[in-house]
Amino acid sequence: MKIERMCELAGVNRAGYYRHLNREEASDGDMEMRDAIQRIAVEFPYYGRPRITAELKRQGWEVNHKRVYRIMQEDNLLCLRRKKFVATTDSHHGRRVYPNLARGMEVSGINQLWVADITYIRLEREFVYLAVVLDAYSRRVIGWALEDTLEDRLTLGALHMALNLRQPGEGTVHHSDRGSQYCSGDYIGLLEQHRFRISMSRKASPWDNAACESFIKSLKYEEVYRQEYRDQAEARACIERFLEQVYNERRIHSALGYVPPAEFERNAAAEGVAAGRAR
Repeated sequence: MKIERMCELAGVNRAGYYRHLNREEASDGDMEMRDAIQRIAVEFPYYGRPRITAELKRQGWEVNHKRVYRIMQEDNLLCLRRKKFVATTDSHHGRRVYPNLARGMEVSGINQLWVADITYIRLEREFVYLAVVLDAYSRRVIGWALEDTLEDRLTLGALHMALNLRQPGEGTVHHSDRGSQYCSGDYIGLLEQHRFRISMSRKASPWDNAACESFIKSLKYEEVYRQEYRDQAEARACIERFLEQVYNERRIHSALGYVPPAEFERNAAAEGVAAGRAR
């Protein structure tokens, strides 16, 4: 049966028929991409449009941000984030503080600048605390510790893990806030033993440690706020999985050209080897 006769029997004009056909074809073309976006959004629920677009391109999709935004809007995947804050820094102490060496520092490789910070994790009936150490070059988490106390063993645990993993040479800058945990004799002594240059943020200047602040925001939005940890053991297992398997190995980072920290380090090492051979 001809299209003209079909339109006549259905009581529609040909222009209306073709508009409907084009909409169906466009919808079918979106289905596979919509499924890919859903998979990314489930695994990384706080990815916004730029990161989802970048991840799609990494998977081989030819897509622009407008199409991704439209699909995310239609599927209610545009994120709303909660804001919470609990102070963990006690800078009212009589211990020595150090000048900010990291400010304006240009980092070109691993083990040049380490940054450290502390945040809280809420459990069902209590709080625990997480200390982290990141390599500022790759934003990779190289040390962490979870404790039910803010005593020195929390930050020392994270630093020991980082030292065991990296074993940096003399002159690495270690940057933190000026909280009592980072100014303690044991912590400073361990840094001096490994020949670190010690750097601390200016008073009431959280942006001086922006890399750690950004990491903690990602941790909260993408892991902690999604969970209701019953106890410290459950929190430790979930956070370990997120840090080691997701954040370091799979989560793409805009500041790294939309690759994960571990991949960024591998790429940089490969480029260094290639440059050495070229000489």
